[in-house]
Amino acid sequence: MKDIVFCSNNCFVLYSAAVQAKNSENKESVPSLPQSPMKERPSKAFHQYSNNISTLDVHCLPQLQEKVSPPSSPPIMFPPAFEAAKVEAKPDELKVTVKLKPRLKAIHSSLDDCRPPSKKWKGMKWKKWSIQIVIPKGSFKPPCEEEIDEFLKKLGTTLKPDPVPKDYRKCCFCHEEGDGLTDGPARLLNLDLDLWVHLNCALWSTEVYETQAGALINVELALRRGLQMKCMFCHKMGATSGCHRLRCTNIYHFTCAIKAQCMFFKDKTMLCPMHKPKGTHEQELSYFAVFRRVYVQRDEVRQIASIVQRGERDHTFRVGSLIFHAVGQLLPQQMQAFHSSKALFPVGYEASRLYWSTRYANRRCRYLCSIEEKDGLPLFVIKVVEQGHEDLVLTDTTPK
Repeated sequence: MKDIVFCSNNCFVLYSAAVQAKNSENKESVPSLPQSPMKERPSKAFHQYSNNISTLDVHCLPQLQEKVSPPSSPPIMFPPAFEAAKVEAKPDELKVTVKLKPRLKAIHSSLDDCRPPSKKWKGMKWKKWSIQIVIPKGSFKPPCEEEIDEFLKKLGTTLKPDPVPKDYRKCCFCHEEGDGLTDGPARLLNLDLDLWVHLNCALWSTEVYETQAGALINVELALRRGLQMKCMFCHKMGATSGCHRLRCTNIYHFTCAIKAQCMFFKDKTMLCPMHKPKGTHEQELSYFAVFRRVYVQRDEVRQIASIVQRGERDHTFRVGSLIFHAVGQLLPQQMQAFHSSKALFPVGYEASRLYWSTRYANRRCRYLCSIEEKDGLPLFVIKVVEQGHEDLVLTDTTPK
């Protein structure tokens, strides 16, 4: 004889096989189950099931403790006790209907929805923000720099500096205006009054050589020769860079020699495209930038004399902040009184200088200096020109 065990709501119910056999024998004599199970007590010391309406023997085993659910999960609502187990009595068979513990339905909306509805938006500190970027279909042409500058100019949000004045200085060799590229003709050097030459145009001339101090010698000689020589590339005068090959008459401007793909060497020689070696050469020079101090060697005394002898003053002679307006002159009878052991004082000399103001700190003004004659002696005059004040004139018999 074996026992059959059923479990419902943590309670175990034992059905005896002997009782089932006894009920089957007395099936005809017992038409229905008694209405109240409390009238017949079992012979053994068993506890009856609280809501059982049959005469089955029930062992009430110790209940297991339920697992403590996390505080965030909603409370579980158990069904009432009287609906936990129902037994329907039928004359033919005995059926027991057990209602199990309900399960939580899975919600697939989101992970955050598992929280209780009352605490869903409690303590909210952030919000979701979605951004949509709309890209137009078809070809999109970005605005050019001129359109952007015009648009910013209309808005008035930027301050554009004044355009730099064009450099009209022209090289006497290659006839190009302004300073050249660093890896090309390079900067302009002053040769004489309003005469300029590019550094590399003068340096790569056949007659010119450079001293250890950085002075270029024979630049004027190369210029005089270049005025009679025609370039093989552009067919213009002023070419001074010739091919180093013996009896080769090809001559170029420095810029034209680069365009014609002549080969330059580190010993300051050049070969034309007809005589240059094929391929690369270990002594070939491919970079022409000059960052050292280089200047044109010239006779300063003769240059100043040429300035004084010029009848028309079309140019302004300036040294730093000192600008010469007129050199002046001395007559033979004035030579005795208008000079010293260190300087000459020509009558009519005029120059202006920008220097610090005597009235305001950190401000400059203009000082106009001139030399006049008074009683056969020089008179030195300084006129202070300052904005917002009348001109102040200072005179004395000595330059100090």
